[in-house]
Amino acid sequence: MKCYNIAFFASHNGSNMQSIIEQIKAGILCSKAALIISNNSNSGAAEKAGRYGIPFYHISSKTHLDENERTAFISELYDEFDISLTVLAGYMKKFPPELIRKANGMVLNIHPALLPKFGGEGMFGMNVHKAVIQSGEQFSGATVHLVDSEYDRGRILLQESLEVSPDDTPESLARRVLEIEHRIYPALIKMLELESIKIPMPVSTV
Repeated sequence: MKCYNIAFFASHNGSNMQSIIEQIKAGILCSKAALIISNNSNSGAAEKAGRYGIPFYHISSKTHLDENERTAFISELYDEFDISLTVLAGYMKKFPPELIRKANGMVLNIHPALLPKFGGEGMFGMNVHKAVIQSGEQFSGATVHLVDSEYDRGRILLQESLEVSPDDTPESLARRVLEIEHRIYPALIKMLELESIKIPMPVSTV
């Protein structure tokens, strides 16, 4: 069993982060929620950090004007908290290549569609679900993937699909896909803990 010190990155509500933390608190996952970072001081992630007693840092252009300073500060936090796994949970900033290298490629993200379809810059939140419905796709779902230097192009680790109903709206599809996200994100971390799936380290970010 391999247990990780997890750094979570979230910009808004952090519901996927919460689903993982709850499984940690329940003893289903052996990893530790070591750190939460948000670029939004008023995010739901900040509230959840307080609720669960997890160290929280607001890091943005308001705290560090220079991007290199932000990256350097986060790198210092990785050392301080001995971070071994990074989980992006609705983080609306591009993750710097320097931090991917710092994390030895152990950076996960979840996307609300079946990649490689409906990924890339601008494909987030309701934009994804609107695009799926407008395209007439029969299936959608969620994808956990590694993060690299391009949006939503990293190695796919786990997917689960659902059938798009003719009655689906972007909002109803979003709700159903979110249920999948809450299920497969912690499941993927469990697979990593059990070493039933392995990520080569280090991972190239080129």
